[in-house]
Amino acid sequence: MSTAAAVTPGPAKAFLRLVMIEHSVFALPFAYIAALTAMYLDDKRVHWAQLLIVTVCMVGLRTFAMAANRIIDREIDARNPRTAGRELVTGAVSLRTAYVGSAIALLVFLGAAALLNPLCLALAPVAVVPMVVYPYGKRFTDFPHAILGVAQAMGPIGAWLAVTGSWSWEAVVLGLAVGVWIGGFDLIFGCQDVAADRAEGVRSVPARFGIAGALYGARVCHVITTGLLVWYGVLTGAGAAFWVGIAVVVGAFLYEHSIVKPGDLSRLNRAFFTTNGFVGVSLFLCTLLDLVIRGLGV
Repeated sequence: MSTAAAVTPGPAKAFLRLVMIEHSVFALPFAYIAALTAMYLDDKRVHWAQLLIVTVCMVGLRTFAMAANRIIDREIDARNPRTAGRELVTGAVSLRTAYVGSAIALLVFLGAAALLNPLCLALAPVAVVPMVVYPYGKRFTDFPHAILGVAQAMGPIGAWLAVTGSWSWEAVVLGLAVGVWIGGFDLIFGCQDVAADRAEGVRSVPARFGIAGALYGARVCHVITTGLLVWYGVLTGAGAAFWVGIAVVVGAFLYEHSIVKPGDLSRLNRAFFTTNGFVGVSLFLCTLLDLVIRGLGV
């Protein structure tokens, strides 16, 4: 057996690499913030089974969304030097494997939603729609980032519904914060593809308005995000630890926007992956601490 053959990952491992499973860190912390806050407001107890099912829902839906994105965009990816090494383009993952993996992820999501409550199951298809529409968005609108924001806003709202089985405006505010936040950093991420997008007719804010315009839009998004998080804290009666978390988030946003400039995108990956991963995790930890201090039983 050759060395190359010996190190070739199996279909399952290759599929997980295709969907970048580790990037669940962007969405999961906010789902946990919503679920744990709802548990605190309900009976001040952590319901671990519910939290586990919420986790399965989030990972399942995100995995389906990423797989669908890669499947739909495979031809565009092949013509972009940055994405030409993706697994569906190189053949490391077959189209059949991607379809099967996405179908399994979707079934896992729907099955987990069914275990939560009837409302979650009824609304599950609503959460799926923007996940599929988003990759097509770059073909018909200059603002596909907004579709991504809508898709990501579903997470906290769904997590709150999973716990309470009823609608909550607090969850909507948190969902909007997450959607605007992720839409904002997607504007930053899209800046690296301006040349390729314009050459291929792929539509986006950076391609339409330029890198400077996209970065300005991202700054506006993150100011709005901060305001929405403050509003969420007021609505839920948050304590001191939560507000420390908000201060940390603001500091992270300031850092993120200080290291990415229209003429210098060399630190874009640090801004996108490291800083935004830090935003979610740090706010979750501060929120958890705040809820425990206020009496959440773990």
